[in-house]
Amino acid sequence: MNDHWAHAVLVLTYLAAEVESQPDCWARAAAIAADHRDLLPADGERVAVIGCGTSYYMARAIAALRESAGQGLTDAWPAGQFPHGRDYDRYLVICRSGTTTEVIDALRALPEVKPRTVISSSPGTPVLELAAPLLIDEVDERSVVQTRFATTTLAILRSHLGEDLIPVIAQAREALAEDPAVSLAAVRYADQITFTGMGFAAALADEAALKLRESCQSWTESYLSTEYRHGPISIAAPGRAVWALGPQPDSLPAAVTATGAHYEHRPLDPLAELVRVHRLCALRAADLGLDPDHPRSLTRSVVLD
Repeated sequence: MNDHWAHAVLVLTYLAAEVESQPDCWARAAAIAADHRDLLPADGERVAVIGCGTSYYMARAIAALRESAGQGLTDAWPAGQFPHGRDYDRYLVICRSGTTTEVIDALRALPEVKPRTVISSSPGTPVLELAAPLLIDEVDERSVVQTRFATTTLAILRSHLGEDLIPVIAQAREALAEDPAVSLAAVRYADQITFTGMGFAAALADEAALKLRESCQSWTESYLSTEYRHGPISIAAPGRAVWALGPQPDSLPAAVTATGAHYEHRPLDPLAELVRVHRLCALRAADLGLDPDHPRSLTRSVVLD
């Protein structure tokens, strides 16, 4: 496909515009976290973080980060399979649309005496009435495919943990300043891409794989880096790629390249690296003539009868 034509398609999609806006959204995360400190988990609390789809992956990421920071037991649960018999000090719910049936059902079943907060970008929706609302409607999206709401939510929660995101924001801006036809050339036409990660990056690897499936129907998989050689490496081959997010086992690059597959890795924060994946989503969708704002069989919210 002609790169000039692909670029023209990219700039016309909501997805591309929302991807490009992410560093500016993250720059406000520290202030948002400070303004809503009382709504977010306190050091030492036992916390359950709940979500569906992309929001569930963000829940897993923050759970890993919070526990690694020594701030308390943190479990991430998909809303559709929340174990209501477990005891927590606080519940944190992530839901962009505010109308997802599984999330609403989970919220209604939570103990009323325990504090619960919902992070959403959709005003006037049911979830905001079922928990203390942290509304970030300025990062809401027109595309069905989530990008900036999810990453800004994670940025807010990382800021709440005391992380300095200034270097992460700088890395994302540098990635967005690159020509995607050049910086993503090695993965643009890959037949198959597997994402790997450790710690919170394992959740972002799952999210990266989901984004490509949603936006351009790509064959993607994702694994904990240490699990990759316990079976999944068998599909690695020439014309395919393994994209590693964050620090990796030292021997992984050689194991991948020995298969003939391309090994994609940069020493970036996994959140900044996810922005590069988002750009690939838009680029591959343009190559295939697909509309990434309205993916096949998907809607903004899953509302069950």
